[in-house]
Amino acid sequence: MATPDIPLIDISAWRTGGTAQRERLAERLDRAMRDSGFFLVSGHGIPPELLAGIRSAAGRFFALPREAKARYRTHVGGRGWIAKGDEANSFYGVDADPAKADLKETFTAGRDHTTSDTALDAQWFLPNVWPAEVPELAVLGGRWADAARKLYDDLLEMLATALRLPEHFFRDRTRNSPHTFNINRYPAMDEVGTAQDGQFRVAPHTDWGMLTILDRQTGYGGLQVQPLDGDWAEPPTSRAPTPSTSPTCWPVGRETAGVPPATASCRRPRRRPPRNSSA
Repeated sequence: MATPDIPLIDISAWRTGGTAQRERLAERLDRAMRDSGFFLVSGHGIPPELLAGIRSAAGRFFALPREAKARYRTHVGGRGWIAKGDEANSFYGVDADPAKADLKETFTAGRDHTTSDTALDAQWFLPNVWPAEVPELAVLGGRWADAARKLYDDLLEMLATALRLPEHFFRDRTRNSPHTFNINRYPAMDEVGTAQDGQFRVAPHTDWGMLTILDRQTGYGGLQVQPLDGDWAEPPTSRAPTPSTSPTCWPVGRETAGVPPATASCRRPRRRPPRNSSA
């Protein structure tokens, strides 16, 4: 079984390095993207206390009675609370089975941004809906989204360099792009009951967009990586230091954070569904 190539990349070296060092980092990233589509990032400067604060605040929201959360209920693609059973994920080209919807609940927000196109703004940049019961979540979520967006821009530069394109090739084309900030709660099985065959907390799926950024929390498992020529395997965990200096995992797709979050970031390449996988 092939071992997925998932390197740990120090983004601070990209931000401060010279041309030769940046080219080496881009080449290393290119190899990983060709193999697994995943990589870990350290040196991003996002404070661990910010991540802990978001988990704590989101935990208080998810602990609210269902009727309280229902005031913020939205559909997939909207902004607010997505209840367990409201979302069913799948691979590109495969119809999702709503009878086997994801065993998770999600609080989702989006980019605070407007363009000069009213119709575009109405479709992609709706106002966020933050819970009044946990007001600090809006502040912390905004700080996280700003920091993640900065990292996103740096990674787009690295990806462009890896493809031998002008450094700002992708950044210039995503200045008005939307993003989604999802806080996912993966409940224990004694809460959701026995899963059906082929049902997961988050089903194997194809993400859409340029990049997915996931927060890594040591001690939680579940996500797997499938190289182009190999079986599903757990992402590496031995390189994860203590939470105070824990790197954050970032793959390709949409921006996401989990409560508790997944242990690694993954993109599901656009291929047939595997025989057996978990997420």
